[in-house]
Amino acid sequence: MTVQTINPQQAAQLVNNGAIIIDIRSNDEYGRKHISGAKCIPVSELAADKLPNHAAVIFTCLSGLRTQTNAQNLAQCACNCNEVYLLDGGLKAWENHGLPVEGNGKATLDIMRQVQIGAGSLILIGVLLGFFVHQGFFLLSGFVGAGLLFAGLTGFCGLAVLLAKMPWNKA
Repeated sequence: MTVQTINPQQAAQLVNNGAIIIDIRSNDEYGRKHISGAKCIPVSELAADKLPNHAAVIFTCLSGLRTQTNAQNLAQCACNCNEVYLLDGGLKAWENHGLPVEGNGKATLDIMRQVQIGAGSLILIGVLLGFFVHQGFFLLSGFVGAGLLFAGLTGFCGLAVLLAKMPWNKA
């Protein structure tokens, strides 16, 4: 099955004609902001049995990168659909064209973005303190780097577990 990339205006016209939009981002990202009427099925959970039978399905993400990267998998999952499209530019392009979006702007960032911000901040602080205060602070950057390496090798991220317990991440 061929997958076509379409612009937001074409997607809106297809939606008006009965196509459905599937947002492949995480539930957290979807909760913050999404295309009005889009259904959230994260790419990690996507399977043919999760997609409703429709003549046309449009896959989207935030910028279009995830849908492009996963295009072949998305086409396989949409085997029960006649037409499969990718929204060029994703939610950002949709919103830039003045098309309707909805969501909760006050929702927290997803855990992995929080980990990236936290780890990056700790590394930067360790380097700055190492240069300007005492060389021992370089160990902080090394410790965080080792933690990231461990998380990548094992799939367990202690910082993510810690951040998930923070009050702002409680439902």
